Amino acid sequence: MPDSPAPAPRWRRAPAPAAGKPTPADGASPVRLNKRLADMGLCSRREADEWIERGWVRVNGQVAPMGLKVLAADHVTVDRQADAAQAQRVTILLHKPVGYVSGQAEDGHLPAVTLIHAQSHWRGDASRTRFAPAQLRGLAPAGRLDIDSVGLLVLTQDGRVARQLIGEDSTVDKEYLVRVSFGEVAVNVQAAFPPAQLARLRHGLSLDGQPLKPAQVDWQNPEQLRFVLNEGKKRQIRRMCEQVGLHVTGLKRVRIGRVQLGQLPVGQWRYLGPGETF
Repeated sequence: MPDSPAPAPRWRRAPAPAAGKPTPADGASPVRLNKRLADMGLCSRREADEWIERGWVRVNGQVAPMGLKVLAADHVTVDRQADAAQAQRVTILLHKPVGYVSGQAEDGHLPAVTLIHAQSHWRGDASRTRFAPAQLRGLAPAGRLDIDSVGLLVLTQDGRVARQLIGEDSTVDKEYLVRVSFGEVAVNVQAAFPPAQLARLRHGLSLDGQPLKPAQVDWQNPEQLRFVLNEGKKRQIRRMCEQVGLHVTGLKRVRIGRVQLGQLPVGQWRYLGPGETF
C-alpha cells in the first residue's frame, strides 16, 4: 500500500509584509507583534490580539505574550488553528435600501445589519454557506452608504477585508450611478450642464479643507452621472455636486473593487464567495 501523505505541520511561518509596506531597513526598530501580523495581511490588529491571547502565535519558537514587540529578523509562526478560525469569518454583501443607516442606529433609523437574517438571504446566492446567528457577532460595515442612498454595502467579520476596504492605504475604488438635476432642469441635464463644471468634478474640488483625489465622472445618460472614487469622505458625492450646482436626486453604489452589485435585489444579501476578491 502507498504511504499516507504526511499531515500538514501545525505551525506555519508568517509571510513577509505585503508589497509596499514600510519595514526598517536595518531591522533595528521594533514594532508591536499585532501590527506586524496585520501588515502581513493575515488579520486585523484586533484579531491578532485574539490569536496572541489564545497562544496561536510564536516568536522564535516561544509562545508570544500580549504587547510583545518584534524585529524584522524575528521568526514569527502562526498556529493553523488561527487559519481555521479566520476561515469561519463571513463577509456579506447587502443591497441597502433607503432609510437604513450603515452603522449604529441613529435618529430612530435602523442599522443595515438588522436586514441580515435567514429570510432576506438571496435565493440566487451561489455560495454554499448557510446562515447562522453566530455570523452576526462582530459583523460590521466596511465603509458607509448614506441613509438616503442605495446599493452595495459590505458587512464583514474579517478584519482583513475591513482593512482592504477602509484602511488608510486602501486603493479599492467604488462606482456609483448618480441621478441629478441642474437648477430647474431635470430632463436632459447633460445638455444644460457646463463641460467646465464636469471637469471640476473630475479634479479640482476640495472638501473639509483638503483637495480631493482625481475621480472618474462621466454621463451615463442625460440625467445620470457615473462616479468612480478612490476615497470616501462623508456624503462626498452629494457635496461635490453641490459645489458645481447639481442636486442629487438618487444615488446607487453598484461596484466595490471587483465585486458588482449585479442582480442582488433591494433589501436582500448574499455571501462573498470563496473565489471573490475586492
